[in-house]
Amino acid sequence: MNDPLTPKIPFGIYVLMVSAFFASASQIGQITIIGKQVWDMTGNELDLGLIGVAEFLPVALLAPITGSIADRFDRRRVLAIALSGEVIVSILLFSYIRTDPTSLKPIFALILLFSVFRSFAMPANRALPIDLAPSGTVERVVALKAVSFMGGTVAGPIIFSFLFVADIALPYLMAAIGLSTGIALLSLVPKPPVTQYKPTGTKQVIKDAFEGLRFIRRTPILFGAISLDLFAVLFGGVIALLPAIAEERLGVGAVGLGWLRASVGIGAGITMLSLSFKPLKQNVGKRLIHMVGIFGVATIALAMTRSFAVALILIFIAAAADAVSMFIRASLVPLATPEQMRGRVLAVESVFIGASNELGAAESGVAAALLGLVGAILFGGAGTLLVVILWWRLFPALRSVDRFEDVRAPQYNE
Repeated sequence: MNDPLTPKIPFGIYVLMVSAFFASASQIGQITIIGKQVWDMTGNELDLGLIGVAEFLPVALLAPITGSIADRFDRRRVLAIALSGEVIVSILLFSYIRTDPTSLKPIFALILLFSVFRSFAMPANRALPIDLAPSGTVERVVALKAVSFMGGTVAGPIIFSFLFVADIALPYLMAAIGLSTGIALLSLVPKPPVTQYKPTGTKQVIKDAFEGLRFIRRTPILFGAISLDLFAVLFGGVIALLPAIAEERLGVGAVGLGWLRASVGIGAGITMLSLSFKPLKQNVGKRLIHMVGIFGVATIALAMTRSFAVALILIFIAAAADAVSMFIRASLVPLATPEQMRGRVLAVESVFIGASNELGAAESGVAAALLGLVGAILFGGAGTLLVVILWWRLFPALRSVDRFEDVRAPQYNE
């Protein structure tokens, strides 16, 4: 029986979650197949890293602008337009792959274009669930949003890997269909009851575009939580190397790669589902740092195994630990950010967090080219553990956070 004192989650949020599932399944499934395709074409780990560079650059360069847009306009429309751009890119990829290509240049160009649209989608997508969440439901909504995203990261790679075996171009058509479904569902989401930011003049728009970065730098909890994930993922970003790991270390093909990539979503999804029913209540700051440490240890262990089953388990453990840290950070950031600043702060966080995955992919590709596949993974895991030790000492304010209820956004006047 439901507790009558517990605030209910509105129906519009559940619709948003289903939309996010289709979008994430399409995005993660498609990039998994792109990695497999590039590896089959060249067999070069550095090319896998360059995929990460192509994903990272637009998000990093456009973050101040996209955050301001997410604060200024209806975030539902911003997200729908950005996803529509992603649909167009998926159709272009489908058309190019059907020609049995030999050049990577058009693929990298289309990844860059896809990431331009993705950079506009990210801050609006992150802010919408918080905008719609009634008081007292933020932690549950964050967990549900993560469950929908992780569900997509499970379904996408598995479904797309089977489609790739059937026809190498088919996954890109499926991505366009999935993203279109997500857009259609957004039309059913009500407008959030938030005050939109209205800048006065072009100079003010440019100035405020960088205010999110300044605000994070002035807020120790935000700066510590976001930068911790940035550097941990930068060193531990071995997901981009999975096509090489699957073939060279584990001896499996496209379907095996799909399951390896899906194990990330399985581990994170199960963890997030449990957190949606029983959120963390105490020692959240310390647990955030501890989970990043577990992620680093699992990464080191992954470098040492040649067993497909063991690799699945290690990726599951790493993803589960990362999910706990993501849950904590995703709850802390909006609670420590004033409502009218969320788009700009979350846009910067998208660079630190979302785009750091791609930058970590680039680092892993370069490290693999220099140190070999195993050396690159070991280097990444060791770097993650070093970050954990440093952040424990450098950010006592983050380490000392006990409960989410203790976190309050500082006063901010536009």
